[in-house]
Amino acid sequence: MDKRQQRQIAYAARNAQADKDIVSAEICRRVVSQPWYAEAETILWYLHCRSEVRTLPAVLGQLAGGKRIAVPYCTADARGVKCLGLWHLQSIDELQAGMWNILEPPPERWREADKRINPAELDAVIVPGVAFDRLGGRLGNGAGYYDRLLSQVRPDTVLAGIGYESQLLNRVDMQSHDVYMNLVATELKLYPGKRRAS
Repeated sequence: MDKRQQRQIAYAARNAQADKDIVSAEICRRVVSQPWYAEAETILWYLHCRSEVRTLPAVLGQLAGGKRIAVPYCTADARGVKCLGLWHLQSIDELQAGMWNILEPPPERWREADKRINPAELDAVIVPGVAFDRLGGRLGNGAGYYDRLLSQVRPDTVLAGIGYESQLLNRVDMQSHDVYMNLVATELKLYPGKRRAS
């Protein structure tokens, strides 16, 4: 089964997931209760769209918890290559609806030096996905935003994929540029990934 077919199956499963708010809260609770999360100082959380695991309530909770929270936004580097910028989020009021209706900082503020976070500063990344497998394989939307970002983080940065149990495939079709997760968290359990021990 190729990636296109895997995406179709996983999108359908994700869209059909019942009780998304309740299930998402359990997934996020499972993540923030882990020892590696407690030790992390700078953490990248994505802000959900469409049928993804709903992260906004968890992010709001973490803003009050003393962690340095980063959120991504879609931009381009100096060569014009699409990439994720990383914003130091201190208040949800800093954000507005942007591309794909995802909350992001307003473009006129992207150059503020004190709000920009370098990928090398991240201690942990909460990673969205269309599908995952139980070995940490991840299937994204196909644009490569996260693949490019995750190639820039430190070797000891914990990559935590989060998804509904229904999004798990037997095996994600991984290619050489694809990055394995340290772990995948669902509402049922944590699956240790192939990237490295966390």
